[in-house]
Amino acid sequence: MSALSHVRVLDFTRFLAGPYCSSLLADLGAEVVKVENPKGGDEGRYAYDPVKGVPILFMATNRNKKGITLDIRQPDGRALFLRLLPHFDVLVENFAGGTLERWGLAPRDLCRDHPRLIVASLSGFGQTGPWRDRPSYDIITQASSGFMSLTGFPGNPPTRGGGSLGDYVQGLFGAVGVLAALAARDRTGRGQAVDVSSQDGMFSLLDCWPSMHAASGRMPEQVGNAHLGTAPYDCYRATDGWVVIAVASNKLFRALAAAIGRPELGSDERFKHVSARLQRREEVNGIIGAWVGERTVASVVEALGPAGAGVPCSPVYTVDQLVSHPQLLARGMIQRLAHPVLGELLVPGVVPKLSETPGEIRSYGPDLGQHNDDVYGTLLGLSPEERQRLRDAKAI
Repeated sequence: MSALSHVRVLDFTRFLAGPYCSSLLADLGAEVVKVENPKGGDEGRYAYDPVKGVPILFMATNRNKKGITLDIRQPDGRALFLRLLPHFDVLVENFAGGTLERWGLAPRDLCRDHPRLIVASLSGFGQTGPWRDRPSYDIITQASSGFMSLTGFPGNPPTRGGGSLGDYVQGLFGAVGVLAALAARDRTGRGQAVDVSSQDGMFSLLDCWPSMHAASGRMPEQVGNAHLGTAPYDCYRATDGWVVIAVASNKLFRALAAAIGRPELGSDERFKHVSARLQRREEVNGIIGAWVGERTVASVVEALGPAGAGVPCSPVYTVDQLVSHPQLLARGMIQRLAHPVLGELLVPGVVPKLSETPGEIRSYGPDLGQHNDDVYGTLLGLSPEERQRLRDAKAI
């Protein structure tokens, strides 16, 4: 039995942040029923180029879910939605802030009418505040949260973190909020509204710079791959790729200096303390970079890694290298699902490893409306004739 096998989730999310949130719950065992508009479905089905007609992003992000179609903007669809709610523990949605409220389905009202229901709303700027109605995408989140101002190399424009970082962070916070609300319901018997803003989520990851600025007036600088609090801590070019080296203590610096054949640096007043190395970051990086530049990635990692100096380091892996990485394979993070068109679909595994109630990857994302008959027929008891009437009315 998985940790959340007793939980049923109605998933009204689309594209990325919301679907990622609900997929985390599904990975941990929740029965997640994804709801899509019958006219085209989730926009995530059309993101990136499909492979042999298969929407890879959608299939991977919506793994472990059932799929139904429903248009709650129509009267029949709204009535059907309200009939579904008593059968679910959690409703997750990621429309723009205030959308459910404008449709007469405000989270607080849904929680009042269904006292055990948890309604998780994920949006760019939350359900309150002067910016709540603003639409948002990942780059908007990274800009409005300040994250982009920290990212990039000196003299270059603010830089978006790779991938859709803001969306995934919001999804993570959404899942944490749902789990907290479920834990609270176990004590109180009552559900509640969970309001997650992507701006809030990314703002909370600014490496304590809001606190630092408020206390000292200091502002963070763009330092590329370096770190504002220690050195050397950067990415270096080897003869056949890139490697990162991270030194966060004087002891580690002495070990690094010895490993590169420069043990005298560890006692040199210009480099022996963190503050001195920060003042001479470019000089330190020049010394380390010259040593790395004469070697392969493998030889650098061998000299500095656990079998050598014990200095934290890693190759900069590319995606093609990661899908066969021995550590990820050993941790069950490379999962392959049989697929009728692709042969197999590779998806990431379950991140939290629970010893007694582990999660699992069971299926890839559903086809549009794949489980309509199952959910509407079995869960709600709608007859084939009624289901056909709703299809004809474009409600499902």
